[in-house]
Amino acid sequence: MKLISCNSNRPLAEAMGACLRMRLTQADVRRFSDMEIYVEILENVRGEDVFVIQSTSFPTNDNLMELLIMLDALKRGSARRITAVIPYFGYARQDRKTAPRAPISAKLVANLITTAGADRVLTLDLHAGQIQGFFDIPVDNLYAEPDFSKDIRSRYDGEPITVVSPDIGGVLRARGMARRLDADLAIIDKRRERAGVSEVMNIIGDVKDRCCIMIDDIVDSAGTLCNAAQALTEAGAKSVAAYVTHGVLSGDAVGRVSASSLEKLVVTDSILVTEAVRLSNTIEQLTIAPLMADAVSRISDESSISSLFD
Repeated sequence: MKLISCNSNRPLAEAMGACLRMRLTQADVRRFSDMEIYVEILENVRGEDVFVIQSTSFPTNDNLMELLIMLDALKRGSARRITAVIPYFGYARQDRKTAPRAPISAKLVANLITTAGADRVLTLDLHAGQIQGFFDIPVDNLYAEPDFSKDIRSRYDGEPITVVSPDIGGVLRARGMARRLDADLAIIDKRRERAGVSEVMNIIGDVKDRCCIMIDDIVDSAGTLCNAAQALTEAGAKSVAAYVTHGVLSGDAVGRVSASSLEKLVVTDSILVTEAVRLSNTIEQLTIAPLMADAVSRISDESSISSLFD
């Protein structure tokens, strides 16, 4: 068994290696002068069970190409089995046709990863569960929900909690967390006028004098979260926090979160944080390295990983 990392999130890969008491396999992933990507694996991988760790976050296309080229290099190096460990799966939001003549880019990326040489994919909180069906190879989709629930219990012990879905599409995820915490559920009904802009319309459920915790998988511009936090505060919520698996936080998102009604935004380290996120007093990070490392170990041992969902 070998762990190998590309460049998108090396700290997470090193943390996973520490959990497994393994060092990362040496590899050279660099750019030519014209920014063409070059990969060279500096150790023998013949007959090995290899796990490639790479989030396809910003810069998405560069990180995706690094992953594809690494997979091809491992395949040509005669690795026995190659698992693409993708904590954050880029292009996951393009999982269906939203307009005539629009692409389904998530399916295209799945095809590219499979063709490049992956035998298996390990990922975390896919934006849409059906993306697993885009692959013709096994996919293990882990969930940050157990780690989030532990942190919420430690912070809000004895407090009245309401779990909130910031939109209709996230109700299933929020309901699962509410069931796990034995908490009430509320839903934000919003109307999106255009991409990246949302308007809160109604709050379904009782949030007055409650500690409201919004649950989502991706925070990008943070407009939805901030608008929802404002609506919850105006409806009488005692406090508002958010737990989101993937902190994309593009553009002016960090400043928007800091200036909002959010008491705290908790994200995982599936995406390498920027300096602005690191310096923010509002945004905190939970590590998913132990969860991912445990899954890697179980896949290598051919044992069940379903207990990780409990």
